[in-house]
Amino acid sequence: MYHPHAEYSQRLAARLQTVAAKDAQHKQIGNAKLTTVVAAIVLLWLSRKDEVISTYWLAIPIVIYAGLAVVHEFALRALAHARTAVAFYQRGLARLQDRWAGIGASGERFRNPKHVYADDLDIFGTGCLFELLSTARLPMGEERLARWLSAASPVPAIQERHKVIVELRDKLNFREELALLGEDLKVRLDPRSLENWAEAPPLLPAGPWRIVTALLAISATFSIIFLLATLKIFPLAGVLALEVAVLLWLRVRAEEVVSTLACNAEGLGLFADVLRRLEQEPFASPRLQDFSTELKSGHQTASQSVRQLADIVYWIDAREDLLGRLLELPMLYAVQCAFAAEAWRRHWGNKLRAWVDIAAEMEALLSLAGYSYEHPDDPFPEFVEQLPNAPAVFLGEELGHPLIPSAECVRNTVRLDTQTRALLVSGSNMSGKSTYLRTAGINAVLALAGAPIRGKSLRLTPILLGTSIRRVDSLQEHRSSFYTEILRIRDVFELTQDSARVLFLFDELLEGTNSNDRRIGAEGLLRALLERGALGIVTTHDLALTDIAQLVPGAVRNAHFQDYVEEGKMRFDHKLRDGVVAKSNALELMRLIGLKI
Repeated sequence: MYHPHAEYSQRLAARLQTVAAKDAQHKQIGNAKLTTVVAAIVLLWLSRKDEVISTYWLAIPIVIYAGLAVVHEFALRALAHARTAVAFYQRGLARLQDRWAGIGASGERFRNPKHVYADDLDIFGTGCLFELLSTARLPMGEERLARWLSAASPVPAIQERHKVIVELRDKLNFREELALLGEDLKVRLDPRSLENWAEAPPLLPAGPWRIVTALLAISATFSIIFLLATLKIFPLAGVLALEVAVLLWLRVRAEEVVSTLACNAEGLGLFADVLRRLEQEPFASPRLQDFSTELKSGHQTASQSVRQLADIVYWIDAREDLLGRLLELPMLYAVQCAFAAEAWRRHWGNKLRAWVDIAAEMEALLSLAGYSYEHPDDPFPEFVEQLPNAPAVFLGEELGHPLIPSAECVRNTVRLDTQTRALLVSGSNMSGKSTYLRTAGINAVLALAGAPIRGKSLRLTPILLGTSIRRVDSLQEHRSSFYTEILRIRDVFELTQDSARVLFLFDELLEGTNSNDRRIGAEGLLRALLERGALGIVTTHDLALTDIAQLVPGAVRNAHFQDYVEEGKMRFDHKLRDGVVAKSNALELMRLIGLKI
C-alpha cells in the first residue's frame, strides 16, 4: 500500500531544493548582468576619456548582456515552474491534512438553488465537495466534473470510469505536469460558445477573396515605399480606394467572425498545452487509447490545430491596440484576421467539439483519480443489477462524511433494503441526525459520479437522489420555510415518475406545521414514496412521528442518536442506534445556558 502523505512530502522536499537552486541561479545571473552593465559603463568612460580604448570594445559587454538576458529568461521560467510544483504538493498535503477549504476552485458558478440536492449536500461552494475534488485547469473540465456531481451517470459509464481512475491515479508525474501548465495564465475560455463558433456557417465569401485582400495589403506596402521614394501618391491612393471598398463590403461580417470567439489566446494556449500533454502520454485502457487516437488523427494533431487558433486569436486581440488600428486600412487588418479564423474554422471546426469533450472528460477523470490516490482506503461502490420490479437497495458500511476532518469523523452504517425501505431517525438537537443524512447523500453523489466513497463499502441500486435538508423562507419570493419544504418534497416525488428508483433524504420532516398534521402528512408521504419503489431516511425530533414505523410494519424502521450530560455539558457520540430516542435535550440545553425552566 502506497502512502500519499509520505510521497507528497518527499516530492515537496525535492521541489523545494529545486526552487532554492533555481533561485540561487537567478540571483547569480542577475549579479552577472549587473556586473556586465558596470563593465560597459567603465568601457564607455575609457573610450570617451582621451580615447584610451576603441568604442568597439562596448560590443563585448553588449553581447554578454544579451546572452545573459536569454539565459536569465529561461532561469526565471524554470524557477516559476519549480515554485508551481511546490504549490501542487502543498495543496495535496493540505487536502490530506484537512486544510484544503478555501484554496481551490469552489465551483460557485455551478450552484443552482433549485437543484434537488446540491445545496443540501454541500456540492458547490467554498469548503464543499467540488473544491475537494477538482484539479481541473480548463473550464470544460470543471463543467464536466460539476455535471457528474449534479446528476447520476449510467452504471456502465461509472464502471468504465473506475477502470480509468485506477490507471490514472498512479500517474503522479503525469498529473503534476498537467498542473504545471500555464499556472499564471488568465484563462478566458467559454467551451460552449467556442464550439458554436467553430460549427457556425461561413460568413465571409469563398473563392479567391482571401488572396485578393492579401494582395491588396502587399500592394499597399509597396505603394507606401514608392510614395516615400518618389513622393508620388497616386498608386497608394488607388490601392486605398480599393481597400475602402473592401472594408465597406466585408468589415461588418469580419467583425462578427472575430468578435464571437469567446476566448483569449492564453485560454486557447492552455487548452493546446493540455491536449499536447495528453497526446504524449501512453495509456493502457481502451477508453484512454481512443482519446489519444482521436487527438492524433489527421495530418496534424489536435494540439497543433488549437495552437494555430491561439496564434490567430493573438492577432485578433491586437486589433484593438494602437498598431492594429493604424494597420486597419493599409493592411486590412481585421479582414485578414477574419479570413484566417474562417479558414481555420473550415478545416478544423467540425473536430473542435470532440477535442473539448476529450479534455473535459480527462480533467474530470484526473480530478477523481487524484482523490482516489489521496484516499487509498476508500473503495469504489458496487452496483446491484436492477431487475424489473425489484426493490432498490442502499447498503453502506461505516460511511463517513468526506468534508469532515478525519479526526472528527464518526462513521455509521446505512441499511436500506427489502426489510427496511425507510429509516426514521429520531434524536436530540446536535446529536448527528442531519450529518447522517448528508453522509448518506454525499456518498451517493460520489458513487453516482464514479468516485470512491468514504466508507468501508457501499452496495446500491442505480438511483436518483432527492433531498430536503436546508430550508429558509424568502421575503422576496413570499415563501415560508414550510412552503419551500413542500415544494422541494414535490420535486423529489416527481423523480419517482417512470418507475425510477429514488433515494430520499428528509431532515425534520414537515416541522413547519402542527404535530397532528405533521404525523398524518409524514405517514401519507412515506406510504406514497414507498409504493413508488423509493427508499430513504427521515429525521425528526418529534417523537409522535416514530409511530409511523408501527403503522407501516416491515417497511419503516426506527433508529436514533443519543446524547449525555456529563460534568454539566452535553456530550454526543454521534453513533446510530436502533429504536426510538428515549429523551430530548431541549430542556436540558436551556438549563445549561442559565434559563430556569
